[in-house]
Amino acid sequence: MKLFSLSILLKDDNGKVLNLCSAHDLSSFGYFQTSSVREFMDFTSKILVERTPLGQKMSVAEKEYICHVSVRGDCLASVLIADHEYPETVGFTLIRKVMTEFSTRFPSVHEWRNVKPQGLRFPELEKYLISYQDPKSADALTKLQSDVDETKAVMHNTLEQILNRGEKLDDLVTQSEELTLQAKSFYLTENNKHQRRAT
Repeated sequence: MKLFSLSILLKDDNGKVLNLCSAHDLSSFGYFQTSSVREFMDFTSKILVERTPLGQKMSVAEKEYICHVSVRGDCLASVLIADHEYPETVGFTLIRKVMTEFSTRFPSVHEWRNVKPQGLRFPELEKYLISYQDPKSADALTKLQSDVDETKAVMHNTLEQILNRGEKLDDLVTQSEELTLQAKSFYLTENNKHQRRAT
């Protein structure tokens, strides 16, 4: 999973787009390619914002990249360019966070409109581009889902290991002294229902 570019842009009333600031991680490209790749990603970001209506967000696939774009009602926009493996929900969480912090730091829309391209310094973009490279550590919900998946895998493997040794879950339930008679009956009834449905 890889993030390549994170940009904040402004869409004016005529539909023209101004790149206010951006950050790039182009370390996976060759030295002589980086300026061309950066220029192309900035160009793509502008095109996407031009074609996205106010108050909308979308994801667009382009070859081995996925571009997530969001344009707010106040004309502030953000574009994240990543590979296809990067989770969409984490991408849009990052975009929302960046736009919120940007508009808090630069609250005047007039300041946005009267700036030259790449004219605002917002070092947080670079920090977020680095910290969100690993979506599991950057987004709490993604980390929680990953932890649950790992736990399920461990539990599943443990049950398989028990069953592979020749033991049957039915036998374990029947022999258990910890389960009440009612719990054993419930298990056996549900297990029989499940077996009938499977055949």
